[in-house]
Amino acid sequence: MVAQIDRTETKLLFAADFRFRIEQDWNSRKSDGSFRDDRTRLRYRARLGVSYAYEDWVSFGMRLRTGDPQKQQDPQLTLGDGFKEFGTLPISFEKVYAQFDLQWLSAWIGKNTFPFEKQNELFWSDNVFPEGISLSGKFAFENEYIQSVQINTGHFVLATNGASLEADSYFQGIQISTTHWENRLNFFPTFYYFSKIPNIPDGNKTYTTNYAIMHMGATVEIIKKPKITAGLDYYQNIEDYKNNDSIPQKFRDQKQGIVTSVSIGNLENKGDFKLKLTYTYLERYAAVDFLAQNDWARWDYSSQDSPDGRLTNFKGFEIMVGYVLDKNVNLKIRGFQVNQIKTIGFERETGNRIRLDFNIRF
Repeated sequence: MVAQIDRTETKLLFAADFRFRIEQDWNSRKSDGSFRDDRTRLRYRARLGVSYAYEDWVSFGMRLRTGDPQKQQDPQLTLGDGFKEFGTLPISFEKVYAQFDLQWLSAWIGKNTFPFEKQNELFWSDNVFPEGISLSGKFAFENEYIQSVQINTGHFVLATNGASLEADSYFQGIQISTTHWENRLNFFPTFYYFSKIPNIPDGNKTYTTNYAIMHMGATVEIIKKPKITAGLDYYQNIEDYKNNDSIPQKFRDQKQGIVTSVSIGNLENKGDFKLKLTYTYLERYAAVDFLAQNDWARWDYSSQDSPDGRLTNFKGFEIMVGYVLDKNVNLKIRGFQVNQIKTIGFERETGNRIRLDFNIRF
């Protein structure tokens, strides 16, 4: 997260963050039954952002990050990996946008943060920044049943074909997010439509597919002190693949997903502690795999000459423990255990991973 500053103090704002990561992978079985070598990596990420408030109602912003520009899911760099003998590092823009705020209405154009409410990265990675147009309207209420209603929508282009907008690879979404019970209960039903999505990213596709995904999401703060929170996400792709000959028969009905989580504590102030457990069951077409997180396992499209991850068609657990060392400085340790739902080869793929992150914001 990038630190926020009150815009009444200054029009020009700078923010930065840095992460150092130690990561260990083991028991990572491939689809042919062989195992990937156990792997230890030392990794890091750096980001620098700037925004300028031209007027109260319009601002401009951009942010630079480290990372391979062709790996939208992964801004981390590995020490000594591809940049040997102390060569220069790849740096690129991850955000460039204009932001508009007019009373209850807000909007942005350009490349910016995913504008829909979410509680994890299992459907959409925090490192993937869509390009397009976003609109949000928020309405506050003063009663005991409902505190706010926010409507989020937008049109975002994954790849343009230089013809009409309908010919582009794009996605659209509409979401209604409501808060209740003194803002302790949040519902956010959403519908996403993805058009002409390649089966393999980065120009190596052999066919394209549409996704029409209904998402029912909710979080609830069960206890305030200590803070105990539970979350639920349910995904259902209603697109009909029964007669799609490009998709293998055994995957044509693999369109559902569920994510459940429970946590205790928070990571807001010095000395805070948080423990979180997440269970995921995500079938092949419940999400677009190369737009979702690539944290849980080493599965990717490297055999198809693409650097992107393919993290759907799996089930497993994550446990996270975090501790705040000081203002804007924390440690997080995360462990993952993953199994494939449907085989894509002779054997089900697996993976175990543990990582320790040191995070600092400026």
